[in-house]
Amino acid sequence: MNREKNNTFLAIFRPPGLGDLQIILSNIHHISKEVGRPLTVLAQRTTGAKTVFKHDPHINEVLDLEKKDFFNIINKIKSRKFAQCYIYSSSIRLWLIAKLAGIPKIYHYPFFSKKGKNFYKTAQEFTEGILQKKTNSASKIYWDKESIEKAKKYYDIKDGVNIVCGVAASGPTKIYPTENYIKLFQEINSRFPSKFFLFGGKKDEALIEKIMSSVPNCVSLSKLDLEKIIPIIAACKFYIGNDSGPLHISANLGLKCLGVFVDSPPSAYANWHSSIRVVLPVGENLESTGHNTRGKDSVSYSELLEKSIELIS
Repeated sequence: MNREKNNTFLAIFRPPGLGDLQIILSNIHHISKEVGRPLTVLAQRTTGAKTVFKHDPHINEVLDLEKKDFFNIINKIKSRKFAQCYIYSSSIRLWLIAKLAGIPKIYHYPFFSKKGKNFYKTAQEFTEGILQKKTNSASKIYWDKESIEKAKKYYDIKDGVNIVCGVAASGPTKIYPTENYIKLFQEINSRFPSKFFLFGGKKDEALIEKIMSSVPNCVSLSKLDLEKIIPIIAACKFYIGNDSGPLHISANLGLKCLGVFVDSPPSAYANWHSSIRVVLPVGENLESTGHNTRGKDSVSYSELLEKSIELIS
């Protein structure tokens, strides 16, 4: 691997989600440390990369990866004269972009290799193969301490039980029933006076309003952008909720997390970080729970409550 200090390096991420970027994040840090300089990242806007990397010393620049912008992307990359590129995808399109941009050394996943792959392990093994050493898949989000302190003051976040609640998700099959979350938060609050920060988008506002009308001390994050949300999460101690972007952001901000996995594989989306504990549908395990489990109505509420209390205690 060429490590000359005057080289510039590009990392390309294809996955579109907030959580996807978080799971792959450590790989970019490992490569940056190895080459001794920050990298440029090419990623979709939906990953929140420009915000996530705003204070990151390992990232020099973030470029937008748009699906219909093939030649513009090539021109943007070509003008920067990158020496090496790391493509976290088996996409031939992304390889062509790097090749036509004139990047002499391109590392990429094997073509046509996506099916059946473990998301975080594939990325980790790819990075380890390049660096020729073992890496840790857990990572961190670098953030401005002053903005975290401002969030604490503005939202009155004091020492105590402050919980980020991932009550929404990317699809309906991944969302544990709202009624059960209401019952859970009410029970937690009766034992430990708590503040609940409800993470969701504008499309989730009806769901969030339903919780806020039934549970005291709730704050909705649905109208805030990611740059304002990150310091709020960083000021909290716990995450409880669905497998979704805020779970993975919370893990990389150092929170203790409990993820409810009902229709996605925890072997790929939980095992990457030691701070993430899981609750699964009854009768399922880490390997059997996957994208077609459809288990949102099969999770034991008593198990979720027990693990939530254990997380907080």
